[in-house]
Amino acid sequence: MLSREIHLVSRPVGEPKPSDFALVTAEVPEPGPGQVVVRNTFMSVDPYMRGRMNDVKSYVPPFALNAVMDGGAVGEVVASDSPDVPVGATVLHGLGWREYALLDAARVRVVDATLAPAQAYLGVLGMPGLTAYAGLLAVAEFKAGETVFVSGAAGAVGSLVGQFARLLGAGRVIGSAGGPEKAARLVKDFGFDAAIDYRAGDLRGQLREAAPDGVDVYFDNVGGDHLEAAIGVMNTHGRAALCGAISQYNATEPVPGPRNLALAIGKRLTLRGMLVGDHNDLAPQFVQQVAGWLASGDVRAEETIVDGIGSAPDAFLGMMKGANTGKMLVRL
Repeated sequence: MLSREIHLVSRPVGEPKPSDFALVTAEVPEPGPGQVVVRNTFMSVDPYMRGRMNDVKSYVPPFALNAVMDGGAVGEVVASDSPDVPVGATVLHGLGWREYALLDAARVRVVDATLAPAQAYLGVLGMPGLTAYAGLLAVAEFKAGETVFVSGAAGAVGSLVGQFARLLGAGRVIGSAGGPEKAARLVKDFGFDAAIDYRAGDLRGQLREAAPDGVDVYFDNVGGDHLEAAIGVMNTHGRAALCGAISQYNATEPVPGPRNLALAIGKRLTLRGMLVGDHNDLAPQFVQQVAGWLASGDVRAEETIVDGIGSAPDAFLGMMKGANTGKMLVRL
């Protein structure tokens, strides 16, 4: 059996280029005892993958050069030498960026494709959804009635943060997105109370107008000018969940921090970084609650889908530039 897969062939300097990736054909071995072969049907591209393209120490190892990349994927088991994971099972695993994956059965999780489409386990019922849920509740300690501001609000995580906050009783939900069309969709499709188009300029002024009574919770996916603007309008004892800083992932020089960070002292702000892996204890509660919202139609799970393993690098590059609304997926 042959499988096409994506290799990282050079480490990007600044913004990644298509030439940093290569499409390679490889042979898929037969499964040994306790192993399965999965035909991937969807794979995920995510902002954290940009950091893995650099050869630096981080919370997750860097991608190796001239080797297949990895990441979240779902698919169907097509060969199995494990009594626990039969042929035909739909599974979630971590060997994306390829059409077929050989794995130990212990490294896959059988998912219920009748509860939601399989690809939902890469988005609303997967890592992005749990990130939104845990970041809002466990990290930012959101309380009903509070005003919530979300940056990157049209993305996989941000679009869910806003919806979860609304369903859990937020007094006001504000999102930031790039371009008037995306900003309009935050209100129309995702139920935000107000939206900011950061490309229109005067981010801090727009945020003050959208949040005249200040912001209690800030969910940060962007960093940079968004974090600075949020600090400027946050209320006393406000809390920020620092989830991502996509505005600086391609930076080639150290990026200055917010110029108004000293405001955090008098306002007694909490700025707390998060990694979703620290909150796996919330996963059962998260799946039960969010699956219910999905079934009732209270949560909209938006997806942007690109077809073909050869298009995976373009999907990643597009996601980094904001080409997606909701979760960016590659259909294989």
